[in-house]
Amino acid sequence: MADVSAPTLILFIASLVIAAGVSGVLINTVTDISSALDDRGADVSKNIRTDVEIISDSESSVYDSGSGNLTLYVKNTGTRTLPATGQTFDVIVNAQYRTNVTVTVADGDSHWGPHGVVKVVIGDLSLADNEDHRVKLVVDGDEETFRFRT
Repeated sequence: MADVSAPTLILFIASLVIAAGVSGVLINTVTDISSALDDRGADVSKNIRTDVEIISDSESSVYDSGSGNLTLYVKNTGTRTLPATGQTFDVIVNAQYRTNVTVTVADGDSHWGPHGVVKVVIGDLSLADNEDHRVKLVVDGDEETFRFRT
């Protein structure tokens, strides 16, 4: 009986050591995955709560050839307040990134809250007459495209 008990005890102890090692690795892996999901969930939540819509009429005169300014009105249709600055917007006009962007809140408030509207003026443009043009606005990952004809 002693001959069978010693090898069995050694195998039992070895299996416990291996199980402890495997469970340690699995706990670390599950913890890392959980942390990554929490971080990604926070990012997705922010993107879901951020939504804007360009409410300017493409049939109206949004471009002033005399001043070279393009004026668009953008509504915050999301659920979070956004900063009303030119740095909030990434603006691309006819496949060219534009940096001369001025943003003012239309109702005079200092914050661009939900359901608020901002006036976005893109300056230093030279758009050809009687052609189709495209503006792409990106605000915290939300992309909106506006097409118009001069």
